[in-house]
Amino acid sequence: MKGIDVSVHNGDIDWGKVKADGIDFAIIRAGFGRLEKQKDEKFEQNYAGAKAAGIPIGAYWYSYAMSPEEAELEADVFLSVIKGKQFEMPVYFDLEEKKQFDLGKEQVSAIMRAFLKKVESASYFVGLYGSASSLTTHTADDIKSWYTIWLAHWIDQTNYSGAYGIWQHSEKGKVAGINGNVDLDICYKDFPTIIKGKGLNGWGKTPTPAPDVPDTEVSVTVQIGKDSYKGTLKKV
Repeated sequence: MKGIDVSVHNGDIDWGKVKADGIDFAIIRAGFGRLEKQKDEKFEQNYAGAKAAGIPIGAYWYSYAMSPEEAELEADVFLSVIKGKQFEMPVYFDLEEKKQFDLGKEQVSAIMRAFLKKVESASYFVGLYGSASSLTTHTADDIKSWYTIWLAHWIDQTNYSGAYGIWQHSEKGKVAGINGNVDLDICYKDFPTIIKGKGLNGWGKTPTPAPDVPDTEVSVTVQIGKDSYKGTLKKV
């Protein structure tokens, strides 16, 4: 599947033209940081436009967290922004600030886990966005083995040896309906089928209603003289 990822920086997008140009999916920035006012200014517009064009979408949140506690705050606001929406593609945690990497692999991995676990526990199919370098040097193996990876490696042929579901291979793509450059991605998994099948990302399965069961017992109280007798009668 050929895809793009976009944010407010891509301006107003004509999603009908994007679809006609052969784009199969899009990952949309929902926002950044830990305040709800940091929601991406084009998120609602991009969500509605892509949905109307029939393009499967995911979302991502850009992080500035410097501790697991701050990452959980970011997860909370991310969940509030995407609440009530449906995503056919995964939702991702995007950590790439130098000051975060300066904390070292152990602390960076703890920040990643805090965000990912919180979003995952809210019934989302969550993944991690990262460069080939950061995934190699600053991401613990348990994270890479448990969560789907969105690899950023702007090169003709990546030499990243780990597993990944989506590869962002260029930041200089040209797509109809978008002014200027846009990030280009390739997806290797059928995420829509997986996500909908599991009832994640807003595609919650409708609970099966309990069958109508006729009452087979009834509680009764009988007055005989001055005495009351209470018990259960069974249907025969």
